[in-house]
Amino acid sequence: MNTEQDEEASGSGVGEQVRGWFAGRLPGEWFTGPAEIVVDREEITIVGGLPEPEGQGDEATEAERAAAAEGRIKRFREETRARRIEIAREAEHRFRRKVAWGAHCGTRTEMFTTLSVPVMTRLRQSERRVLDTLVDAGVARSRSDALAWCVRLTGEHTDAWLADLREALRRVEKVREQGPGTTG
Repeated sequence: MNTEQDEEASGSGVGEQVRGWFAGRLPGEWFTGPAEIVVDREEITIVGGLPEPEGQGDEATEAERAAAAEGRIKRFREETRARRIEIAREAEHRFRRKVAWGAHCGTRTEMFTTLSVPVMTRLRQSERRVLDTLVDAGVARSRSDALAWCVRLTGEHTDAWLADLREALRRVEKVREQGPGTTG
């Protein structure tokens, strides 16, 4: 199981505990490999790979493959709903975070449940004008949507930088744990 998210924001070692717990709790037949588990302050997201539908061969069109993958994901969602709810309730009680589920099959990824968490921020007029321009241009429905769009765009273009920053923060946390007055 892996995560590239900010464990340091969710508390020291919580991400490792979450991944370990889910490794033991998720049924082995659900996914083709280890599930990707992302932990932050509010949410645990589990996304697993599903086997690609069989019998399509090389002659299948891209549309047929996409439709088959969509059907595979929908079937998984329906067939595992009760167990996923049960596991999510246990995890939510244990880790005090909501649990979101998703699956990917071929090139298609679908999230079944996710949180939208309000975040308050103070913006200067020039920054608000950027958001208003995105709204006026029809890129976003509201300032909130525009801000979310900006965050997604920034994340897409800075994945490597954010990964380096998260790794540096993990190293700082390890050094902090080894410092004076700590046990272990």
